[in-house]
Order: sequence, then C-alpha cells, then structure tokens
Amino acid sequence: MPSIPEKVHELTVGQLAARSGAAVSALHFYEAKGLISSRRTAGNQRRYSRDTLRRVAFVRAAQRVGIPLATIREALAELPEGRTPTREDWARLSEKWRSELDERIRQLNRLRDHLTDCIGCGCLSLDSCVLSNPDDMFGDRLTGSRLMAERAKRP
Repeated sequence: MPSIPEKVHELTVGQLAARSGAAVSALHFYEAKGLISSRRTAGNQRRYSRDTLRRVAFVRAAQRVGIPLATIREALAELPEGRTPTREDWARLSEKWRSELDERIRQLNRLRDHLTDCIGCGCLSLDSCVLSNPDDMFGDRLTGSRLMAERAKRP
C-alpha cells in the first residue's frame, strides 16, 4: 500500500483508490451519488482531502453489511458541516440500522427455509408461493400464474 507523506493534504483519485482499496470507477460513482466530494484543479483533475479515506472506509463498511447507498448518503448528510464520520458516528448509525438488518436476516432465513418447497413446484405459481406471494397476501384476489401476469401489466 503506497504511503502518503503527512505534508500532502490532498489525494489524486489514483492515490485514493490505492489507499482505500476501492476502484477508481467506484470512487467516481460514490462522488456522483454524493457520498464523497472533490475539488478540481486548474487542469480539471480531481483532488480529495485526506479525510475522504475515512469516508470511503465508512461507505464500504456500511455496504458490506447491506446498507443501501441512499441510506448511507442520508446518514452522511446528517453529520454537521459534512464532516467525516467518527467511531461514535458509526456506533450511533449502526445501532439505528440494526433493526433493518435483523428484519432482512429474518426474511432471508424464511426464504431459505421455504426454498425447497418452491423448487419442488418449479413454476412459481403455487397459491401461496413464499417467493411471489408471501403469506398468501394475494390469495383473496388471484392465484397461480395469473398473479405473475397481473404483476407484469402494472406500470
């Protein structure tokens, strides 16, 4: 991993990519989504402040646990003056995201437990298919393959 001298206060996109482990294209994407920011030099090259390294680490850690980028952006926008997240910020935000992650885990466990039923049918048109019709929520209106056709017609 290349080291950056302490006297360097701004990083090129290549330096940021090398230090953060994120691809240059990912950094450009993060910037387009408002997760990180840069300034432009007279030659129109991007320059990132050193604290962007921590911001990228924050984004990547949140992504690894399944937090959507829109939620990460909202969390970063709550920080005063757009500052870089601290350890305390991570603790507060991760606690806030815990219930959302717990619900996803419950849904995935349920899907795993019922997946063989669906594979046994093979057509996704059971009256109470756990994939296309969880808890038979459409059972009063539609059944079977009609449900799939109805969904396809919606705008």
